[in-house]
Amino acid sequence: VQLQASGGGLVQPGGSLRLSCAASGSIFSISLMAWYRQVPGKQRDLIATITNGVSTNYAASVKGRFTISRDNAKNTVSLQMNNLKPEDTAVYYCNMNAKPNSDSLGLNYWGQGIQVTVSS
Repeated sequence: VQLQASGGGLVQPGGSLRLSCAASGSIFSISLMAWYRQVPGKQRDLIATITNGVSTNYAASVKGRFTISRDNAKNTVSLQMNNLKPEDTAVYYCNMNAKPNSDSLGLNYWGQGIQVTVSS
């Protein structure tokens, strides 16, 4: 299973960006999908999750500004980020817990990091 993320870049404070992440390869099922972010010298922080039943959770720092969604038919997860702040600047990572086949346990997969920079 490979995850390919896209959509980062430079945006001014108050602006919006949409990140997307698509899974490919041998996929039987995907349960939890999530987005993390990391700034240099700090740990990678969980910011949003979405279950297979589309229940969502958010870190307090992004709640009300970010929206996570998924398309199960396309094996994708997205993160709509509105009202971005300079403190949202980080490398963003998508994460999925997926089963490559019906007999396997769920495994954690990561996309490549995407830089998001919020600056005027």
